[in-house]
Amino acid sequence: MKRLDSLVAPRPRASNEEIYAAALRGETCAVLGLGAEAVAMPVGRWSAGADDSDHRVLDRCVGSTIDIGCGPGRMTAALRERGNLALGIDVVPEAVEQASARGATAVVADVFDEVPHEGGWDTALLADGNIGIGGDPVVLLRRVRALLHDGGRVVLDLARPGTGLVTRSLRLRVGELTSEPFRWAAVSAEALHDIAEAAGFRVATIEQHGARWFAELRVGRAPWR
Repeated sequence: MKRLDSLVAPRPRASNEEIYAAALRGETCAVLGLGAEAVAMPVGRWSAGADDSDHRVLDRCVGSTIDIGCGPGRMTAALRERGNLALGIDVVPEAVEQASARGATAVVADVFDEVPHEGGWDTALLADGNIGIGGDPVVLLRRVRALLHDGGRVVLDLARPGTGLVTRSLRLRVGELTSEPFRWAAVSAEALHDIAEAAGFRVATIEQHGARWFAELRVGRAPWR
């Protein structure tokens, strides 16, 4: 007797980049693996202008800033409007095209590959949960450390308190297309100090603005350690 799953046609697959690009063009995208139910990807928020909570985060971005995983560029564009030298990087060409169309400077690049002005940035921005890129925050932050000069900082969004460090295998879905699994992490305030120290940073501040939590890391260990 045939197994039931052998009678069901497999869902067509596409790359994460293809599905994310489709979402940026306006197709409804769901994230699978965050919980029992699919969660809508908040593309509309990423494509809108910077709001009050975004500007609170951007207040921490001093000097030249590299926006890692910039998406459609709302944060990069807002930094430029503030007068900062800012560069957005993203692995998806559609994201970079949209960021450029709104006046941001952005290039197609992977944070783990060669990046412009490497070792000279004042600030690295990991907004909208991008501390989760690759699924290992320590590995990511060690790479980001190499992008900064010795007085640099990282500004990053945090998950809600109480969740610690969580790593998941996620997939994206648009229509009948589903992506291959990819690893993603979420970090909340109580997990941040150990992660930061392991990567060569100290936590300078953790702040809350409404439902949003974010932090600033500085290069080097805390003076009391």
